[in-house]
Amino acid sequence: MTEKERQELLQDLLAKQQAGELKASDRYNIPLQDMPEQDPEIRRTNVNEVATGYTETNARIEALRCLRCKTAPCVNGCPVKIRIKDFIESIAEGKYSDALSIIKENSLLPAVCGRVCPQENQCQLTCTVGKKFKDPTQAVSIGRLERFVADMFLNSESTPQVAAETGKKVAIIGSGPGGIVAAADTRRAGHDVTMFEAFHKPGGVMVYGIPEFRLPKAIVQKEIDTLTKMGVKINYNFIVGKTRTIQQLMNEDGFDAVYIGVGAGLPNFMGIEGESLVGVFSANEYLTRANLMKAYSFGSGSDTPIIQSKKVAVVGGGNVAMDAARTALRLGAEKVYLIYRRTEKEMPARIEEVHHAKQEGVEFHILQSPKRVLGDENSRVTGIECLKYELGEPDDSGRRRPVAIKDSEFVIELDTVIIAIGNKPNPLISQTMPELEMTRWGTIVVDENTMATSVPGVFAGGDIVSGAATVILAMGQGRIAAASINEYLANK
Repeated sequence: MTEKERQELLQDLLAKQQAGELKASDRYNIPLQDMPEQDPEIRRTNVNEVATGYTETNARIEALRCLRCKTAPCVNGCPVKIRIKDFIESIAEGKYSDALSIIKENSLLPAVCGRVCPQENQCQLTCTVGKKFKDPTQAVSIGRLERFVADMFLNSESTPQVAAETGKKVAIIGSGPGGIVAAADTRRAGHDVTMFEAFHKPGGVMVYGIPEFRLPKAIVQKEIDTLTKMGVKINYNFIVGKTRTIQQLMNEDGFDAVYIGVGAGLPNFMGIEGESLVGVFSANEYLTRANLMKAYSFGSGSDTPIIQSKKVAVVGGGNVAMDAARTALRLGAEKVYLIYRRTEKEMPARIEEVHHAKQEGVEFHILQSPKRVLGDENSRVTGIECLKYELGEPDDSGRRRPVAIKDSEFVIELDTVIIAIGNKPNPLISQTMPELEMTRWGTIVVDENTMATSVPGVFAGGDIVSGAATVILAMGQGRIAAASINEYLANK
């Protein structure tokens, strides 16, 4: 459909709506608006954003697909309960400022969430339109619409109002999505808020883990700039549990409450032969070098070196694996293999990310898993020996368990291996604060209604509580924790 045809369709739909003649059957017949994006052959050579965003015509047509259901099942799928049908209706009417205001009642990072949240497993999964077609990919594109309206006001200079100073001090440990929300909400209440960040730049996983081509760092920086304009202070290169402990922050530095939002950034490894060879990376290290430290510049303004690989194997099937594989292509790899021990159907990665990885040339090796990494006399990677698998009975996750096929070993020649099989919490805080109740998985135990920990005045949220999850879930927990901190300090 050409732009002229889209504009004509939009005018026809708006006329019907104004006349009260736009029925549900008409909305079902409105074509899903695809997201404009860079050509795969071009984008694999740059780090610019893949999806270029809806035009105004795209957005309003897509918004008119929404049925305005009275029960709004989409809201039940939203971790922060945005009034979805209301903001979409505002977009359909061209009231973009109203749409953004509705979103920001519950979400402080719409430009981020519109890009990286798995809407297909959340709000769009319960969309009535998608259910009508028995296809979740045909649901109203809630995430794309959220991104559209957020991007329209990215350069807005508005700063949230801050209440009168309370004299109470709040420490926010970690500057990821949960920390940003907790800092904003406690600062708005008038508290003196300081954020402590282990890296030299803020943003947490949004900066070091998610590539530029999925989430431009300038968008995250704008949110950080808003915090500093509100008066939030940020201490960089500050490792809580090492630079200072939580007990020192509270007992010696005068902080009345603490929010722990340090994520789960300690990578898992497979425990196979050859994982210590030169050329084996955790996905965390690889992506941090590429994203946070601009390794893709290869010395031109880059803070860190990285191996310029020719043949790369990425082990895993989640979003991090897709990010690592697609990053390797952009760093000049001639071949990138994605090795996953189940089938594509069981992959936890977003459908969109799998689709983009295939478009860009990542070769999928499913029902395979590494047995050992091979190296030369200089301890450098030369290949990976894999086993073939078949699916057996379901395991605890509900997915069918992969079972190795005897004597099915084969070798792939390569020079780099990236392990992307998940993360776990860093034990530094728990080791230095034994009174903090932890689970056997290393996550912090909290009251889910308040996000309060076992230590009075200490709250937590995000991946350090739930394990590796989503940006918007971390934001939701950050908001609950902030409300609890504000109440705790009001009563202290």
